[in-house]
Order: sequence, then structure tokens, then C-alpha cells
Amino acid sequence: MIVLPKMVEISRTSKKKRFLNFNIINHRKNTLICFKSSKYLLLSTCFSFYVFTSFLLTHNNSPNHPNLIHHLSNSKPFPSKALVESTFDYYGNTNDLKVFVYDLPPEFNANWLSDARCGGHLFASEVAIHKALLTSHVRTLDPSEADFFFVPVYVSCNFSSFNGFPAIAHAPSLLASAVDVISGQFPFWNRSRGFDHVFVASHDYGACFHSLEDMAIANGIPEFLKNSIILQTFGVKYKHPCQDVENILIPPYISPEFMEPAVVDGRRRDIFAFFRGKMEVNPKNVGGRFYGKRVRTTIWKKFHRDRRFYLRRHRFAGYRSEIARSVFCLCPLGWAPWSPRLVESVALGCVPVIIADGIRLPFPSAVDWPGISLTVAEKDVGKLRKILERVAATNLTAIQKNLWDPKNRRALLFHNPTQPQDATWQVLSALAEKLDRSFRSLRVLNQ
Repeated sequence: MIVLPKMVEISRTSKKKRFLNFNIINHRKNTLICFKSSKYLLLSTCFSFYVFTSFLLTHNNSPNHPNLIHHLSNSKPFPSKALVESTFDYYGNTNDLKVFVYDLPPEFNANWLSDARCGGHLFASEVAIHKALLTSHVRTLDPSEADFFFVPVYVSCNFSSFNGFPAIAHAPSLLASAVDVISGQFPFWNRSRGFDHVFVASHDYGACFHSLEDMAIANGIPEFLKNSIILQTFGVKYKHPCQDVENILIPPYISPEFMEPAVVDGRRRDIFAFFRGKMEVNPKNVGGRFYGKRVRTTIWKKFHRDRRFYLRRHRFAGYRSEIARSVFCLCPLGWAPWSPRLVESVALGCVPVIIADGIRLPFPSAVDWPGISLTVAEKDVGKLRKILERVAATNLTAIQKNLWDPKNRRALLFHNPTQPQDATWQVLSALAEKLDRSFRSLRVLNQ
């Protein structure tokens, strides 16, 4: 809306009496002239305005003639309240966040993409976050104005020729080499000792870089990473050496392309309780530890003949269609407490049944974990049927209603480019809460 200035009252009364009649006569003449001129000017203006608005209306939907009125009402000098609010809704607390992405030599990232598995497996959030940041609104090409510095190293793409799983023993040395590069070319690492630098460690035990807990604890977090921020999938509610670092808990990577984009609440669910995965009948003792603390073994032995449980021990490429048919999806721990089934279940509308004592779940402020999932203690796994039947008979409808809210699914999936409220957006929002670690922000506050 354009606000016209108020009319200014002008006094025409002369202080000297001898000029009064002269002024009155001149005023009348001028008024007559102005009236005649104004009449033609007004007619001309009205006609021009009619032509101009007609042009806008008839060209409003043309790609070559954008809506100029809309453009003017949303221009920067006069932002509307609605525009400001919608901008905040879109960017949230990340509107002023600045992240510099190091352009490392290809041996640290791009070369690994020659293996097609690199960008699609459960550890691939390191790739997804990097790609999303390259086109994100928070990215700055000027490192001097950055709050945080992202170090894009793909350590999970070295796949074992023995079992096809990512081998991550090389991760500490590869990351150390990357730090040598950035500290040699830029002053920012040495300036803060890595305090405002961000790495991804999307592995079983985060930056301890080992799939077995005992070995991970023995390795510990490399000394050069202990000042930095780690984006990691591993998280527990109790003290643990592998999360003894500033960290942001992120979900495992599941490609949005494989998740059904449509609403999943209307489909028929003919499987009551589902699990497909490794379930050892006679679990092996590996250094005094058993895979999944034998929880999966108990599930198999107790329920594999139960008709209400759909349990399968072998891989099947179309297993996500089975999740989409299921009411409850079991998410027991493996070597680590977290599992990709957490994300797959939520994305496909199956109630996740979390069986991993002390697990910490990603983005609790965005995902309504208490309202969309069940938690069963490891010691109670033998009572699963009774527990699930009780829930089905009481509050299953309420849980499914919460689960099928799209915001929960959105917050656990990484998109490229970033979408509002998706997993990368949640990471950036969490970083914005850590601006007290930003060298630039502290410098601005001290000025």
C-alpha cells in the first residue's frame, strides 16, 4: 500500500494590507488556471493508470512479464509483515548463518564417487550434506565472513572387497591429511584450533571410527578432532567416549528417491510386526561381545513361528514394500544402537519399535519421537507380542495419526537442494544454536 503524504496548509494572508487585494485577484486567476489544467491532467492520469493496470492484469501470468505490483509490494525497502514472517518460516534461525565449504582436492571427496554406492548407502550423509551445502542459502564464498567451516571428506566410501561394507580404518589418516591441507592454505583452522570447523562421522560409533564398541573406545576420537563439531549418527543418553566431543546427532542416510512421496496413511497394512535383517540363531562371541546383545536372536527364537510376526533373515531388495505393509516395524540394535530402520519406518508410515537401551534419537525438537514410536527395553523383548497387542488395542490410532504427519518424515530425509525443515535444514538450525563457537560472531560481539 502506498501512503500519500498529508496536505500541507498554506496561509495566503499577507502581513501587509496594501497587497491583500492584489493577492486575492492573483489567487483567483491562478485557481482558475490550475483548475483547468488539473482537469486535463486528471483525465490524462486516469486514462494512463487504466492502460497500465490493464497491461499488468493481462500479462500477470506471462513468464516474460512478472507481476510488477507483487514485486513492488515485496521489494526490500518496504517489506511487508507477511513477507518477513514467511522468510523467517522458510529459513528459521539460519537466516544470518554463514558456512564456508572448503574446496578440497578430489582425492578427499569427488574421486570416491566413481563407486556408485558412495552416495547411496546408510553412511552417505557425508555426501548428501556436502552437496546440499553447495547450493544452500547459508553458503558463503568469502571465508572471512563465515561462522563455520565445513570440511567435506568422504571417509565411508572405501568398501570392503570381503563383505561389501564400508571399511573406515583409513578415516583418521585421511581426515588428518585434509586438516593439513586447509591449515596450510587458510588461517582459519589455526586461528580457532578447529573450534568452528564441522566434520561428518556417520558411522557406528561416530568419530571413534570402528564398528565394534570395544575397539572404538580403544581408538577414541582423534586428538585433532576433539575441538571441532562432529555430525554423527551415534548417540546415547549416558556418558560415552565416542560422543565426548561437541556433536550434532543426525539420522542415517536413506535416499528420498526410494521413499514413497505420497501420503502413506491410506494403505492397507496386512503385516502386524515386521523385521528383516541379521538374526543369528547361534550368535558368535566376538571379543566377549555378541551381535546386537543377542536381542535379535531372542526375537527370532521367540517369534519366528508366530503368525503375527513377519520375520526374515535374508536380504531382499524390495524390503521397503514390506515396511509399507506393516503396522509395527522392529528396530533392534546391531553393533551400534542406531539403525536405518528408524528412518525407513517413519518415512513409510510404520510405527518404529525401538529396542536399544539408552539410545539418543536425532532432532527431538522436530521429530515427535514419543508420539510416533514405541520403546521396548532389551530385557522385555520376549514380551513383544503382549506389548504390541496392548498398544494396538488402546492408542495405535493416535500414534499413527502423529506418525503420518509429514513433518516427521521430512526432518529425517536429506534432500538436494535443501528443503525447509528437512534433515540438512535441521543440521543448519542446530549449528545456528552454536554460534557461541563462531570466531566471527564472537569478534562482532566484542566490537
